[in-house]
Amino acid sequence: QVQLVESGGGLVQPGGSLRLSCAASGIIFRFYDMNWYRQAPGKQRELVAGIGSHGGTNYVDFVKGRFTISRDNAKNAVYLQMNSLKPEDTAVYYCNGHRLSPPNDYWGQGTQVTVSS
Repeated sequence: QVQLVESGGGLVQPGGSLRLSCAASGIIFRFYDMNWYRQAPGKQRELVAGIGSHGGTNYVDFVKGRFTISRDNAKNAVYLQMNSLKPEDTAVYYCNGHRLSPPNDYWGQGTQVTVSS
């Protein structure tokens, strides 16, 4: 059974930091591209950052310079370090595991991040 379990969300003041973690099981983790998405109330789910199976990273413009994605294949884990958080970063953050061949797509249950004073 495949599981992606996020942790590390919470309430933080503007300008603060959080580190999200996603622990994967039931997949050959090193073969998967791993992504972080987020969904704010009333908005569509959007990609935040991704890290490929070979370690290449990509970020959407609104988090560049503030967020860092990383992975540890030995621990089957992916992380999202979020610095300089803004109220508009408030959302449920989801971990996603994606593989093209064979095609597979898995999601975690999400972790709430709230940025507020």
